[in-house]
Amino acid sequence: MKKTGIFKLFKPFLDRYDKAASVVSEQSIFVAIDVETANSDIASICQIGLAKYNNSNLIDEASILVNPVDDFDEKNIAIHGITEDSVIDCPIFSEIYDDLVRFISESLCVSHTNFDKRSLASACEEYSLDPLQNVWLDSAKVARRTWLEYSKKGYNLKNICNHIGYEFKHHDALEDAKACGSIIISAMQETGLTLDELTERSTQRRTPTQRITKEGDPDGQLYDHVLVFTGKLGQPRSKMAELAANAGCKVASSVTKKTTLLIVGDQDIGELNGNEKSSKHTKAEDLISQGQNIRILTENDFIELAKL
Repeated sequence: MKKTGIFKLFKPFLDRYDKAASVVSEQSIFVAIDVETANSDIASICQIGLAKYNNSNLIDEASILVNPVDDFDEKNIAIHGITEDSVIDCPIFSEIYDDLVRFISESLCVSHTNFDKRSLASACEEYSLDPLQNVWLDSAKVARRTWLEYSKKGYNLKNICNHIGYEFKHHDALEDAKACGSIIISAMQETGLTLDELTERSTQRRTPTQRITKEGDPDGQLYDHVLVFTGKLGQPRSKMAELAANAGCKVASSVTKKTTLLIVGDQDIGELNGNEKSSKHTKAEDLISQGQNIRILTENDFIELAKL
């Protein structure tokens, strides 16, 4: 069972990684990670889920059962369904460590909250292994800054996935890892930010300017319109919000039944189809289909309209 058996667990994924790594930029790759534990000890890892992405494309995945050499708590079993019998013949964490490090090598690691990061760090310490050296991104923090209705509460994995329309089997490590990856992809599509930009923003302290709302000038030609921005804009949002307010628009942060204008960043609006649309864009189209009068404009079209 020892080294040969362990390598067989990872080999199909590692072989594909070697091929993928030769054709994609390392800077665009991230690995979403989730772990399940046997009990309240965060080092008692019994399953690891790994989902590797090149931007929005899933290029590899792995689900590994791990013997934590520890007792299983009934509460934990009730959550993930993994028992001592499930992992009795599986490798312990130290036996998969080298292959785990290779799988995530030089990739940004993503987890929902820092539980998984701390769990892996504790397991490394438990077995006197070198700590993982990867940069980490918290998808919960990304979600809180992307969808402001979840900025203070309700930003758990299940709620955010319900919001973005992603279905998954909760508390299976691989399923949860892919759910985490989908949140990052949706956040990039929603904000227009790159993976590097999302990571940089997550390290910055939140400021009131991130939630831009303004009342419209009553004398503006677009007075009584309620406007929402989505996607990456060519101009700073504060500048665009000022332009909109001067034109009479009330600038809001989310699409509601009061929204009348949705301004999409200057990507090709014709390419925003299916799941590639932001959640604001999708919600606006849903409301339009229900009879609400919402105009969807590109950034440049709106600038021309506001200047009339």
